Amino acid sequence: MGTGDHRRELADFLRARREATRPDQVGLPAGRGRRTPGLRREEVALLAGVSVTWYTWLEQGRRINASHDVLLAIGRALRLDDASQAHLLALTDPGTAAIDAPSEAPSALVRLLDGLMPAPAYVLGPHWEFVAWNDAQERLYPRLAELDGVRRNLLWVLFADQSTRELIADWDIHARQALAEFRSATSAVRHDPAMVELVALLSNESETFADWWPEHDVSGFETRLRRFHHPSAGQLTFEYQQLTPAEWPNLRVVAQLPVPGDDSAERLAVRHYLV
Repeated sequence: MGTGDHRRELADFLRARREATRPDQVGLPAGRGRRTPGLRREEVALLAGVSVTWYTWLEQGRRINASHDVLLAIGRALRLDDASQAHLLALTDPGTAAIDAPSEAPSALVRLLDGLMPAPAYVLGPHWEFVAWNDAQERLYPRLAELDGVRRNLLWVLFADQSTRELIADWDIHARQALAEFRSATSAVRHDPAMVELVALLSNESETFADWWPEHDVSGFETRLRRFHHPSAGQLTFEYQQLTPAEWPNLRVVAQLPVPGDDSAERLAVRHYLV
């Protein structure tokens, strides 16, 4: 990736976040004559304590340097949360981080997935590719075993497989959150060939992804309930949780845990055998 492209990515992120920040969120009056509901460049510059010209050049991707302190000030002006602030700083690095992750799930993690039964669980790689999963996860999403190559990926499943939209209740809410978490979690590897291929494929195969990706939403992981309309087990509810193994920090274990007093995991296992 060229230096100019790196600056353009930073510029695109700043512009998208500025346009998504309302004046009332930063204590400014909405006023009249605004072409967009977001902030003006001069307002961000004022809040961050930098010159309008300098900030304009930054948004234009010009060849200027910005210290971490200045970027943090801009992030505060845009009311970025911790995940978005970290992403902003990561965008100042034009290089691609080396990926040190096993190509297959370590046996210890495979046993962990088995130990989580009957809760659906899986292991994701650095680009959110599925590395391993347990039987319960395959019962929840049977197509998983059929996928290969770049399409064996959580983002592809969420955005390019129509059956997933029918499976997940409130799909649009969960998909937006997942996309924001994905951008945050993959900042360090955003330029490597596998990531470029995945984004290109999704942009081509999912109109929704192509529309949402340029918005540059960023979010840290949030524990939440996820509901499914399963064709044989009926309405299922699980708590979506994620763990990062200390020994393999570029992998993540995702578990969909049973909710106390709910029998979704048991019904998923029983209905699977009755179909």
